[in-house]
Amino acid sequence: MRLPPLPADRWDDEVDTALAGLVSDEQRDPEKVSNLIGTLARHPKLARPYLRYSFYLLYSSTLPDRVRELAILRVAHRTGSEYEWFQHVKIGREVGLSDDEIDAVTRGEAGDDFERAVLIAADELLDKFNLSDATWSALSERLEERQLMDLMFTIGTYAALAMAFNTFGLELDKET
Repeated sequence: MRLPPLPADRWDDEVDTALAGLVSDEQRDPEKVSNLIGTLARHPKLARPYLRYSFYLLYSSTLPDRVRELAILRVAHRTGSEYEWFQHVKIGREVGLSDDEIDAVTRGEAGDDFERAVLIAADELLDKFNLSDATWSALSERLEERQLMDLMFTIGTYAALAMAFNTFGLELDKET
């Protein structure tokens, strides 16, 4: 681990202020915090705006939950982000993805043409930083403009997050 979570004895008012109102009291407890929050606590000025943005993508975006999770799982798989994968397998199950559907994401397979286009979008953005006209067109059949924007930002943000997780050596939380 290159960048471990901030040790409990180094949590201070700046960290608490950065996390206040964004995460629960338990998530701000340095003894119980997730490795993600604990690592972000090392940089409170980054943590607060990043978490606000990330929580928008996760909880308030215009994307259907299933579409969001398919895209994030594909990014996690393609980037080899073990932490992101395990967190989003749990969330994927919560939004109704079956274990077979989650496993299919690793093969780039999906239930229908639209969901396959979501996985292809993740692949194209990771490989070429752009979508082909065919993929854009397939996504546009079911997603309106803001949803398309949210999808692009979700894939890009979770790719950046995977880079950070992999580089920092973020370990799985104890309960996983």
